[in-house]
Formats: sequence, structure tokens, C-alpha cells
Amino acid sequence: MIKLAVDAMGGDLGSKIVVDAVLNYLNEHNDVEFYVVGKKEELTALEGKANIVDARDVMGMEDGALSILRKKETSMNKAVELVSSSQCDGVVSCGSTGAFLTLATLKVKLIPGVKRAALGTFMPTLVEGKYTLILDVGASNENNAEQIAQFAEIGECVYRNVYKKDAVNVYLLSNGAEEHKGCPEGKEAYQILKNHQYPWFKGNMEAKECLNGSVDVLATGGYAGNVLLKSIEGTAMMVSSLLKESLYMNLRTKIGAKIAYPALKNLKKRIDPSKGGGACLMGINKVCVKAHGNANARAFQTAIEYAINMINSPMIDSLKEKYGTKD
Repeated sequence: MIKLAVDAMGGDLGSKIVVDAVLNYLNEHNDVEFYVVGKKEELTALEGKANIVDARDVMGMEDGALSILRKKETSMNKAVELVSSSQCDGVVSCGSTGAFLTLATLKVKLIPGVKRAALGTFMPTLVEGKYTLILDVGASNENNAEQIAQFAEIGECVYRNVYKKDAVNVYLLSNGAEEHKGCPEGKEAYQILKNHQYPWFKGNMEAKECLNGSVDVLATGGYAGNVLLKSIEGTAMMVSSLLKESLYMNLRTKIGAKIAYPALKNLKKRIDPSKGGGACLMGINKVCVKAHGNANARAFQTAIEYAINMINSPMIDSLKEKYGTKD
């Protein structure tokens, strides 16, 4: 049975949404043993259903690296410790991204041979049921060419194992499809991948094409990836607000909205951000999933399901085998 550590504190909406997410999951499945870390008095609804680990402190959003490591009593630190000590197979948190990345990298550690871990997230596309893996989306602000090229390798390996797809296609994010386009480190990463003659490497891809359903993996440095991710999220929010405003503009548009309700409901379902599951730190020894800081119960449950799918996949073993470190 999978053992999953859950950080119940640090999210914008408090521990209740985590409790509800765990209970909802347990009502539907019995394949996971949960270790939920937080203030025990806020987790009483989980008594007898999950292991409760008391933690009295919360990791701050502005905590520096030394402070992060010293704050032993935070729920995040204790949750990551459960993974680094091999008591649990993975961890999910919606706390501080910087603190989570620091703890996961230093305690769970990189797979030997991996130069830098990448945050990878699966984004919905124009093709229903098809997701594009984008990495790195913010684990680092600066990456060199070797790291970006390795993100492409990691992305191919992860996508192939998670979706059991033999022929994966991988692109580099760029400002043009031509080989000579891109930032200096991106152009160098292109040459590294080209010289390896990887059959899965398909060249550059512009941001406007990345969610058209044809792309499996899009690799980029963390700064550009984070800007891309937030641009997509911001655009989706803007379009949603404008659509709602237009539909309720007058009686005529309200009648039209009523008629179009099934189509609008399907649209909302397809672009629902709670289905994304957050981001997984790829390239380390265990599954560590960072849920959105403002995740509600449904979104956090999706992050739990995402982590479980990653644990059940041969992703970690495949990466270790790829870099010659599998036991």
C-alpha cells in the first residue's frame, strides 16, 4: 500500500481543505495510507482514518534557506522528513514553493546524475484528455544549457512512463521554430539535444502553439517556464471574466447563456485549474508534489491523485536507470 505524507498547513485556505480532500479520497479509494502533518486539534476528523503527525509551526513564505532547515517543527519539514526517512513514498504540500523545493532537494536529494531538479506540470490542451508536460516552471530562476537539455531528457522519460507512450515528442520553448531562434542558453541546449540525435527531440516551439494538443513535453529554463505558466493562468482568468461579463450583460445575453449552459459547463470542466494537480519536482529520489497555494479541497484531492499516479508509475526507477544509479 502506498504511504503518502500530506502537509496540512501553509495553504491560503487552511487545514480544513486538506482534511476534506483526504476524507473525500478515502471515501472513494482504500489504496493509500495517509500521514497528515499539522496541528492535531485541526485534524480530529481524520482520527482512525489517517495517521496524524502533530506539528505546531508553519513555514513562512519569506523564510530563507537557513531558516527553512532550522524550523524543525513546521508541518512541511516534518512531512518531507517522512519521505527522506523512507517512511512514506511521496509528499504533497500547498505551502511555500521556495521552502518546499529547498527541503525536498536537500533532504530527499537529487537522483545522482541529475544536474538540477525541475518543477513539471501537466497542462490541458485543445485535445480533450491530452496534457502537455511543461518543465521547468519555476524551480530555478537561472538555468544553463546543460540543465535545460537535461530537463528535456527528464520530461521525455517522465511522459513516457506516466502515459505509457513509446513515441514521445519533446520541444524547447523558444521565440520561433527555427533552429537559430531562442535565448543563448536555449540555442546551446538545442545543439546539445541535436548532437545526441534523440529521435524524440523535435526542435523549437513557440508559446502560442504549446497547448494545441500536438506537444507532449515542452522544456525550458525555470524563469521562462514560470512566466509562461502564469501568463496562461492569467489569460484564462481574463477570458473567463470577460465571458461571464458578456453573458450577463442584458436579458438577451442571459437567455443565450441559459441556452448555451451545457456547452459552457463542458468548457469550464475542460479548463478547470483544479484538474492540473499542481507541479511535481522531477529529478529527485521520491515523488514530491507542490499543490497550488490557493487550492480548494477538490484541487488538493487532485494533487493527491496526481502524486499517487506518479508513485505508481515507474518514473523514478526509469530516471535512475537512465542515469545509471538504479539499485
